Amino acid sequence: MDERKRLWRPGRFDVVCYAHFLASDYKTTLLGDRSRLKEDAVPSIFTFTSSYEESPREKRFKKRQTQPENVPVISFQETDCLQEVEVKSTEPEVPVDCDDYQDQERVLQDQGIQCEIPTFGKLSVESLMNNDKIINFYTGFQDYNHFMMFFHCLGPSVDELTYQCSLLHPKDQLFMTLIKLRQDKEDLELSMLFNVSESTVSRIIITWINFMYFQLKEINIWPAPAVIHEYMPQDFNSKFPNTRVILDATEIPIERPSHVNCQSVTWSNYKHKNTLKTMIGCSPKGAITFISDSYGGSASDRQIIEKSCLLEPTLNLFEKGDSIMADRGIMVQDLFANQDVHINTPTLLKGKSQLDPDEVVHDRRVASKRIHIERVIGLSKSFKILKHGISNSKLQLGSRIIFICFAISNFRRNIVPKNA
Repeated sequence: MDERKRLWRPGRFDVVCYAHFLASDYKTTLLGDRSRLKEDAVPSIFTFTSSYEESPREKRFKKRQTQPENVPVISFQETDCLQEVEVKSTEPEVPVDCDDYQDQERVLQDQGIQCEIPTFGKLSVESLMNNDKIINFYTGFQDYNHFMMFFHCLGPSVDELTYQCSLLHPKDQLFMTLIKLRQDKEDLELSMLFNVSESTVSRIIITWINFMYFQLKEINIWPAPAVIHEYMPQDFNSKFPNTRVILDATEIPIERPSHVNCQSVTWSNYKHKNTLKTMIGCSPKGAITFISDSYGGSASDRQIIEKSCLLEPTLNLFEKGDSIMADRGIMVQDLFANQDVHINTPTLLKGKSQLDPDEVVHDRRVASKRIHIERVIGLSKSFKILKHGISNSKLQLGSRIIFICFAISNFRRNIVPKNA
């Protein structure tokens, strides 16, 4: 009461409702007509309504006070499943609402709450055996069985390679190499996907590129004349029955070499960049039957054919009366003249203003059939390492990489229909 007297000093014009005073706080005047407050009277009756609500901060405080010792925490596992893990806290709880990031981190550590970072796991071709779309995306093969067919075609030597990686099965090493060729992945990314070191990835890829090159080189892809005629499309056979091979050159971009002479040798005036140039041949059915060595982009088509095995007389690749279909830029009629092999190319103008009607019809027919080699080259360049360019670190293996990518194309289905 004394404290209320100290805080409340009634003034001359102060007005307070009588409901806040007791009956003993009033005094009777001499006239008795009105009641007056005593000088020491203080309001003491208050009827407040209970409208108070707890703040979120106070709620969190009470929750921490009543929280049990074993706190269920969500942990993210590699199987992408949510599991509840009991974490026992040995440190006293700190029921403090922290606004600062460092204080929040300290509170989480004190309470024993931890989050596990998810990992990619270890990629394996076995884990994708039921996913044909992913197998085709990474390797170019239709499904897992198609991939294993190619793996078995390499023979039992896959277990006898010079560099052996005990962390990966040979078919996973082949899978890694095909991903490198097909998707042009960096070695660092492959090391993360297969859970091996970056140096291990580099050694595996180099080993398998050399191994596949020598194994696929042993396959005789040049067919006999009887095989050509047996599988030749009907329309092709009616117009160009003596065609043995369709030739065309292709250029693969490479990273600019550091040596000046290498820059000059690999510079292509046609592509206006540094390239490797290769001569590709396919049968009328669309199978690749010839892959030359790769040369610098400055080499001409004639120079590549002169150094190829097509002119080797001991191999007897052609018979008298055979013909080679090629682009008009491949001027090698004189090179095959002694073998009685005709070069079927579009007609040159040779000073004329326009071609004769018969020559126009002939050129259209040649173009309609020569498109097969363009399609074959285009499909083979679905290996992105041929499209994006070969780096300087793999340039020494450039010719072998190109050979492998085109040779693997023969393991897919034919691209030319029977009536083409």
